[in-house]
Amino acid sequence: MVKYDPPVVSFAIFAPSRLCGEVFRMNDRLTSTIEPWYRHRSPWLLMLGPFVVIVAAAITVYLAVISNDGLVDDDYYKQGLAINQITARDQVAARRGLQAELMLGADRVRVLLSARDAVLPKELVLHLTHPTRAGVDQIIALSVEPGAGGMYSGAIAGIARGRWHVVLEDAAKEWRLTGDWVIGDNPALKLVAEPVKAGG
Repeated sequence: MVKYDPPVVSFAIFAPSRLCGEVFRMNDRLTSTIEPWYRHRSPWLLMLGPFVVIVAAAITVYLAVISNDGLVDDDYYKQGLAINQITARDQVAARRGLQAELMLGADRVRVLLSARDAVLPKELVLHLTHPTRAGVDQIIALSVEPGAGGMYSGAIAGIARGRWHVVLEDAAKEWRLTGDWVIGDNPALKLVAEPVKAGG
């Protein structure tokens, strides 16, 4: 009698190959569903923060390089030596009884100057100084208007609103009048020479 054995060997041979085929097909499906990193939002959102910081830093450096803060004057030593001379000019203006009224127009500034006992000059110089931005300061030459009785005028560039320090002086720099002008709130400014007290 012939003994019959079931085909176990064939199952043992072909079952692993079927299992491997299923694994390969699953890997193919997984691989086909995975997209490249640059097609996902998350990496771009993570990189957006550092990119914005770099751009902001570059803009800050650019503005710092091209702008003039005007807070530090390289000529401070000479300015300190000139204090006595400036005080003397204020005293001269006070002795002559000088007064001035400044009126700002669209593109011109007019100055009405009066004096108690002095001959009025033919030309004046007006300094408009911003307290923090030296790059926008203006020096304006004023000429007397014929027959206007102490009226002077000169062209002025566009000037921003805010507080400005004003110095009005003659061309020979013998005297000066000073004050602060809040441009935008006050269309006119009156300057009056006051005697400088000794010691300050």
